[in-house]
Parts: sequence; C-alpha cells; structure tokens
Amino acid sequence: MAITSANQLELLQTAEAVAREKMIDPDLVIQAMEETLARAAKSRYGSELDIRVKIDRKTGRATFARIRTVVEDEALENHHAQLTVKQAKSYLADPQIGDEVIDEVPPVDLGRIAAQSGKQVLLQRVREAERDRQFDEFKDRKGTIINGVVKREEYGNVIVDVGRGEGILRRNEKIGREAYRIGDRIRCYIKDVRREARGPQIFLSRTDPQFMAELFKMEVPEIYDGIIEIKAVARDPGSRAKIAVISYDNSIDPVGACVGMRGSRVQAVVNELQGEKIDIIPWNQDQATFLVNALQPAEVSKVVIDEEIGKIEVVVPDEQLSLAIGRRGQNVRLASQLTGLDIDIMTEAEESQRRQAEFAERTKLFMDTLDVDEMMAQLLVSEGFTNLEEVAYVEEDELLSIDGFDEGTAAELQARARDYLEEQARKALENARSMGVEESLINFDGLTPQMLEALAKDGIKTLEDFATCADWELAGGWTTENGQRKKDEGILEKFDVSLEEAQTLVMTARVMLGWVDPTEMDAAEDDAETEEAEA
Repeated sequence: MAITSANQLELLQTAEAVAREKMIDPDLVIQAMEETLARAAKSRYGSELDIRVKIDRKTGRATFARIRTVVEDEALENHHAQLTVKQAKSYLADPQIGDEVIDEVPPVDLGRIAAQSGKQVLLQRVREAERDRQFDEFKDRKGTIINGVVKREEYGNVIVDVGRGEGILRRNEKIGREAYRIGDRIRCYIKDVRREARGPQIFLSRTDPQFMAELFKMEVPEIYDGIIEIKAVARDPGSRAKIAVISYDNSIDPVGACVGMRGSRVQAVVNELQGEKIDIIPWNQDQATFLVNALQPAEVSKVVIDEEIGKIEVVVPDEQLSLAIGRRGQNVRLASQLTGLDIDIMTEAEESQRRQAEFAERTKLFMDTLDVDEMMAQLLVSEGFTNLEEVAYVEEDELLSIDGFDEGTAAELQARARDYLEEQARKALENARSMGVEESLINFDGLTPQMLEALAKDGIKTLEDFATCADWELAGGWTTENGQRKKDEGILEKFDVSLEEAQTLVMTARVMLGWVDPTEMDAAEDDAETEEAEA
C-alpha cells in the first residue's frame, strides 16, 4: 500500500469518518495517522532515524521528512539523527545548537506487517482520544442526575448506557431489592467519575442522600432558584428519609413548597424512590429546636446538649419512647444523621430517677465532708451547688441568699469546706511524693496535688515525662472506629481540664525544658486565636 496521489485524498475522508463515528476531534485521528506512517517509515529506513510525517489538512498529502538536530561535538551520539555545527554548515547558513536540518524522503510502501502494526497504533490512539472525551464530558456532571438505559447485569451490578459511555450501578447502590431488565429506563445519581487504565469509570447510585436532594431540586422550582435550600439529608434507602429545608423568603413556607399541591411534588420523589417515606423538616439554627423537629412525629419534653463532646440527651414522655426511637431505631438514627449529634433518648421517668440519684449523691457528699445534717445538705444541692470547691470559694452573698443561712452559718460552711479541701490536697501531695514525683513537676504551675497524684498513678513523675504527653492523653477525647464514636479517657479529665488547657500546660513544660522556642508557642497561640475568630 503506497501513499500515492490516488489514496492521499482518502486520508482526510477516513479521518473525518472515524472522528464522526467516535465523536472525537478529526485532528486527533490525523495525528494518529501521522504517527502510524512515521513508524512504518522508520521500519523501512531504520529505527535510528528521526522521521516525521505531516499530513496536509486541506489536500491530504503526506510529507515524509528526516530530522537531524544540531548538537555540540562532544554530545554527538547518533550520526543518523544528529550532526555537529561544522557538518550543519553544509545545510544552514548560520547553524546554532538545537537547530534542525530537514530532508524530505520518498514515501514508503506499507507492507502487510507494517500496515497491521500501523492499524493497531491508529486504533489505540483513537481509543485513548475517545476515553479522554468521555472523561471530560462526565467529570463535570459528577453530583447530578442522569437518565440511562439498562444494558446488562453482571453479578448483581447493573451496567447502564448513559449516552456516550457506560455507567455502573453496584448492587449496594440499588434501593432495596430493585430488579431491572435489559432496556428499562433508569434514573441515577453520578456519585463519582474516575480515570482508570481501562477507561473512565462512571459510578452511579440510587441510595446516596444527595440523589434525593437532586430529585427535590428537579421537582421544586424554589430549590432550583435558591429561594429554598436543602440543609441536610438522611436516608434509610427504600424505607424512610428525612430532609431539612430552609426558606430565604418569609412569604414562602419551605415544607409546603416541597410537599406541593396535594402532595404532588413529594409524591413524585417518593415514586422514584420506590415508595420511600419522606419527612420534610424545617431547619433551624438552634440545635435543640432543630432536633425537636427532626424527631417528629414524636413529642419531646426536654433537650440537654453537651456541645463539648457533641452529644445530646432528649427526654420524651413515657408513651412517646417507642415512637421517638422508631422501628429498629430508625427514627432516632435518621435524626442523628440529620443533626450530626449523638442522641440519647430517655423517658421522663428515667430522667427523674437519674436526677434523684444525682441529688442523693451530692447530698451525701455535703453531709460527709461538711458534717451537716440532711436538710442543710439538700438546701445546698437545691441551690445548684455540685461540689466542695463551689461552697469553699463562692461569694458569701450567694450562701446568704439561701433561706435560713446567716453570716455565721455561711462562714462556718466555707471554713469547713476549705479545711477539708486543704487536708485532701496535703494527703494527695504526700501520696504523690511517696510514689516518686519529682520537685520539678510538683513546682510546675497549673497542677494541683490531686492532679499530681493522678499523673503519678499513670507513671508520669517528672517534668520531662509530662512534656512528652499529648493533650488528648491528659484531657481525653473522642475517636471514630468503624463508624462508632469511642471515648478516650484522659488522665486529668476528671478535673475538668479542657483540651486547650492541656495543650497550654504541655507546651509550657516543653518551653521550660528548652524543647520548644517560646516564639513558636506564641505563633501557635496567635494562629489558634485567628482560626477561632474566623470561625
């Protein structure tokens, strides 16, 4: 097969036909043809030669050229593809390093093997161009809904024809026990698009929470226009879901807009999700109010939030407990996903028992340590006192505000509380010294005798030992393992040492030991303050 004037004109027609069939740029096909012809020419003239082919985009004429690069004398390695400055003067008037000498060579006659090899190169380049086109097309559609046709099923995974490519709907991304037949139309959410060796992979989903959010965006014009925003979504695919919405127009009810006239809008989404029940909830910036809404249809009596550990306690009437928890814990689980908080649900009776137990425990504490009768101890607890430190160091006026307390009673209570605390501190310090705690740690500001005793029990007896501790080892924290939050107990956690306080203590110890430059510590504090201000 020689490249003659008879078939040169067919090159452009072939390139255009292939490009039209594969929906890629014709120029990419022509470039692949140029590479194919160049390979064939090298096999004819020698692989050590640098031969390039240029196909005219208008006439289709293929020009074969041998390229030689001008190099320095000592850099000359390939006489067939390189030449020195002196040699190049025969071809160029003023040759410079890096210039190229171009000699046109006769077209080659493609043999059977060369033609077959060239065909493989052409197909490979066209395939790569097609893959790049598919990836570029779908990468920007990630996070949107696409309509497709079921093409086939492989081991429970559904292969979907999405137009110019194929998507895969894995078995765990299907709702419940959905079954599809070849040719069925299907609507999916593009969860991810990845570039892989075998081509772009389009991963589809029907269980992703954002699939439901995108469906609502299609059904509710106010969401598409930005008047209503979907703030959070939680799903138990095929069974139940909760969606939190907020309206930025006071005249528009977000829940009513999502429900639609006679439920037409939400029903369209429900039908697409195989009858999945959807609770539409008004979003609220106040966490407690939002949680009360999220636990609907159950009624909530009281909400107690612990922001430090991200946990929340919800008290419901006894008869509402099963409704609040839901079937197999579904309602509370979805509410937890929606709010991002760990939720503990208890009945009013359980909460009452807990409060009575705490009241009795604190009453006994004051009776044993302050040597007072039960009535006086109960008065202190009723007024909100929870420990001896509050009694010992509170302003005297707060004690005098309690009915039946005069100045003498208040002064005596504070004196007994301080004496008890001082005695406990003395015993704790003696225990710490007996366990080997060094004076360097005892004299370190910020640690009480009880803290020193706790550190000693954990093997921390010197300032160097303390400086090697991590802040979470002292203050405690939370870690997530396999989706479950796990509590890490801190050595000083029972003394209400926060993570920030623990970090400051450890950094101060490191500065005292010369391990850390004080300027670095100041810079870290400034960064922390900046981040807090930005937040």
